[in-house]
Order: sequence, then C-alpha cells, then structure tokens
Amino acid sequence: MQYLTEKIWFPDVDNASAEGIIAVGGDLSTERLLLAYKSGIFPWFDDSNPILWWSPDPRFVLYPQKLKVSKSMRQVLRNSDFKVTVNQDFRAVITQCALVKRNGQDGTWVTNDMIEAYVKLHELGFAKSIEVWQNNELVGGLYGVDLNNGVFCGESMFAKVSNASKVGFISFIQNTNYKLIDCQVYTNHLESLGAEEVSRDTFLEFLKE
Repeated sequence: MQYLTEKIWFPDVDNASAEGIIAVGGDLSTERLLLAYKSGIFPWFDDSNPILWWSPDPRFVLYPQKLKVSKSMRQVLRNSDFKVTVNQDFRAVITQCALVKRNGQDGTWVTNDMIEAYVKLHELGFAKSIEVWQNNELVGGLYGVDLNNGVFCGESMFAKVSNASKVGFISFIQNTNYKLIDCQVYTNHLESLGAEEVSRDTFLEFLKE
C-alpha cells in the first residue's frame, strides 16, 4: 500500500490490497480526483481515517440494458407524483447523502471536504446530481462522477420517502445512454436493480473505450 504525497499519481491498481485499498493520503484536489476515476480508483473514508483510495476486485457495476424494474416499481413510476430533474441542486443532494442515517453506520463517509471537492467537480462539469421532488420538496436523489467516456460512477443516494431514490436511479438510467454504471461495491439494493460483479480488469477496459 502506497502513501501519497503532494505529487499527483497513483500506483498500479494491481497493487491493491485484498480489500481493494490502493493508497492512503494525498488530497481531494480536482486533478487527483479526476486521475483517480480515470484509473478505476475512488476515495472512501471517514473523518476518523486518512483519505483511503480504493480499487476493489471484483467491481460492482450495472449494465444499463440489464436494469431490472419490478412490476410494482413500474406502477410507482407511472402513478407517483415524483418529479425527477438533473443538476438542479447538486449541493443539496450531496449534503442530504451525508446526513441520511444508514443501517450499520454511525457516521458518514461524505465528509465536508468530500462535499466541497465534489461540488467543485460538478462546477467543472465532471459530476452530476439527480434530484427527486415531491410537492416541490427534495425527497430523494443521487450523485456521481461523469468522465464523459460513457461511464457514470455512482457515489451515493438518499431517500426521505419510500421509493424516491429508486425512482431517481431508474429514471436517470432510462433517459441516458451510458454504457456502464459503476456502483463500486456490492449492495442488496443495487443488486435488486440488476447490478452485478465483474472483474476489475473488465471494468478498467470500459474506462479505456
């Protein structure tokens, strides 16, 4: 495992630990974050740890053509009063992702430094948010990194009411033309929507195309 300095670089992902950690330290500068995502690496840590950089093998991804929408969700999409927008309030979405309570987690990995770093990525056109509104209130959403290479790297999502984040996720995928959605690590929620594990090498090939 490498300890990063001010120099903007990352070791080869083949040197990652069994858990997927490739490096420690460095910073969350725009230049370093873009290099990370282009290299199949992402930051994931909390305030009690230094910056941890990950490149897990296997990688959890969703092929858009394999998106699973259950019969009940199709009814929700047809009949709900949700409104889905893109890039209307990035800061609000990432802030809510930081605040939402999650089972088995005491804190959040979406730290204040992460919020500011990704807001800057958004302002430069490399990160986007999907908002879900109900009665003009933000009730769900997600955000991620878009390298403009056909891969959307999903970072986090939140929901204040039932099905809000699923509606945002499904609507986003159905109305875009990404070749791959990077979900990073396994969750039951995303598996139910069709996400699957692939080798790190397979994922990296998508970043090259």
